[in-house]
Amino acid sequence: MKRISILLASAVAIAAMPAHAKAPREGGDRQSARVDPYIEANQVFAAELSPGDDTVTYSQVAVGVDASVQGRNNGVAASVRYERTFGYGDRVSDSATLSGIARGYAAVVPQALTVEAGALATRTRVDASGGGSAVSAYRGPSESRIYSAYAGPTLHTSAGEAEINANYRVGYARAEAPDAIVAAPGAPRIDVFDESVVQSANVHAGLRPGAPLPVGIGVGAGFYQEDTTNLDSRVRDLHWRSDVTVPLGPSLAVVGGLGYEDVEISNRDAVRDGAGNPVIGADGRFVTDTSSPRRLAYDVSGLIWDVGVVWRPSSRTAAEAHVGRRYDSTTYYGSFAWAPDSRTSVNLSVYDGITGFGGQLTNALAALPTDFAAIRNPVTGDLQGCVSSLEGGNCLTGVLGSVRSAVFRGRGVQASVSQRLGRMTGGIGAGYDRRKFIGAPGTVLAAANGVVDESYWIASYLTGQLGPRDSFTVNSRVQWLRSGFAGAGDATVLGAAAAYRRYLVEGLSANAAVSVDRFDSDAAGQDLATAAALLGLRYDF
Repeated sequence: MKRISILLASAVAIAAMPAHAKAPREGGDRQSARVDPYIEANQVFAAELSPGDDTVTYSQVAVGVDASVQGRNNGVAASVRYERTFGYGDRVSDSATLSGIARGYAAVVPQALTVEAGALATRTRVDASGGGSAVSAYRGPSESRIYSAYAGPTLHTSAGEAEINANYRVGYARAEAPDAIVAAPGAPRIDVFDESVVQSANVHAGLRPGAPLPVGIGVGAGFYQEDTTNLDSRVRDLHWRSDVTVPLGPSLAVVGGLGYEDVEISNRDAVRDGAGNPVIGADGRFVTDTSSPRRLAYDVSGLIWDVGVVWRPSSRTAAEAHVGRRYDSTTYYGSFAWAPDSRTSVNLSVYDGITGFGGQLTNALAALPTDFAAIRNPVTGDLQGCVSSLEGGNCLTGVLGSVRSAVFRGRGVQASVSQRLGRMTGGIGAGYDRRKFIGAPGTVLAAANGVVDESYWIASYLTGQLGPRDSFTVNSRVQWLRSGFAGAGDATVLGAAAAYRRYLVEGLSANAAVSVDRFDSDAAGQDLATAAALLGLRYDF
């Protein structure tokens, strides 16, 4: 999650660095294009290991494309796959799945006006007892399909000595959750996120140190709003602030900011029946009472401040750390990026902000690099939550840790390491996400107010060539979900997969893959474990 304060507090600090210490623009001087369309035909054998011992076989046909285009003033990476499953008899039903991830930018006016965009389509398994979710190969009544997209321009210009930066972003997110998701007996109803529209805008003007003052100064303002269809929930955040940058050396600066912020969160109540119980719609979600008044769940306004340090000793290293006061409490955030060579990337980010599920997903998409290779389950074709890249942060796993509709204050940390070693590329990511939900009193969301959900996760991957005609890929993940909701309990998701490819003739390859997945839930009272194997052919155009 990227916070607005990071953008504003760091803008002048970055300007304080010498030219050689600035992070390179996305794309840099690279110019390359790779577009790889393909078709696949596979046969899959799947077995339930626990609690039962059922086995099924089905056929799978897929078409897709993996692309990366990197230019002087543009960059885009994408992986899109459409898959059809054909079952035998009634044990596996026919189905269709679209999955993909994309992120890119294009300079409309080089060095001045840039447009960026991103999109995601993936699946998660929803824990019916607590509303937590995790990337999983499991297909069943708790499967939820997630879709998200965003776009917006970024402007960089100047007026005399002053540098002016502005941006606008609009995003959309939707979760197609199954009606079968119900709460545990006696527990409050889970209101699964439906869809939302997110808008944010920021503007900042500043003078770098020495032009003409010995310190850098700046002023900026920002706006954020997220409208969620569930119970007509809304987050609205308006703020302005001034910044100062005090250089301590050619690559080190102290930054500070002081301003004012007004944050409001509100929602309506659900329609009630004659007994006063909330009405559930055909989609399994609460029916919004549009005639009921909008009720405030959170209303905080007043001074905000933060102080921090920014360190940029070279174009390969950048770090910043901030502490301050926001949301009527102490806040911490920062980042670290290190590329010791062209084959290694280390990234760390600490975040804190108030959003809904859609807003956090939009922020995470915007933080992805524009040059990556998607990591997929080799049996199901599903995205695994992370991408393979030597640029920037590369995981969305923590964002998908809960699909509840209520707005929350999200805090967390995530780190990743990626490395290319000869013919192999590997990486590992880990993170922690904490969400404290906010709901208006007198509404059905009051039960969620102050409740905390936590998610811990680790993901890894390794791909490479065994010879001129052979390649392999392995990946694994584990996620722990901890919910504070009544009757929710804890859940653990584990998964591992491996694949081998043998190129037969130009474009045509034979593929074999295996995967093992396990879902343990305290509230469900039983564990679900599955294994699957695949054999098939693939043709790359």
